[in-house]
Amino acid sequence: MDMELKFRVGARIARPVADVFEAVVNPDTLSRYFTTGGARGRLETGAVVHWSFHDFPGSFPVNVVEVIDNERIVFDWDADEPDAPYKTRVTMSFEALEDGRTLVSVQEEGWRQTAEGLKASYGNCSGWMQMLCALKAWTEHGINLREGMFK
Repeated sequence: MDMELKFRVGARIARPVADVFEAVVNPDTLSRYFTTGGARGRLETGAVVHWSFHDFPGSFPVNVVEVIDNERIVFDWDADEPDAPYKTRVTMSFEALEDGRTLVSVQEEGWRQTAEGLKASYGNCSGWMQMLCALKAWTEHGINLREGMFK
């Protein structure tokens, strides 16, 4: 396999960029629609926060590399390959659109070029698209899409 394993997904959310950005960086809000087991710590440059999910065991450390308010969040976290631990990089971008909506993009990269890396990248791509759908439903309508979705 000789290809770089990375992806980018995106969604338009009918809320101002400041509201959408806050819904991601604020652990209390994030826990209402995405980190169903809870989020500990606000996403800030240099922080290490922990995310938990009811549908996946354990707490996931998130090493925050950079946060630029209302523009970008960059963090590293463990790749889903327990036999050969390493980290991937996630970049979330927030763009205010002329019509008042926000374009949110999530890019993740850095998997090893192995069958396990490919499988992990597909799983995370699916997960981030679901996160964006959950973010949209929560910020626009107050609906938690993850409630009971996976278990």
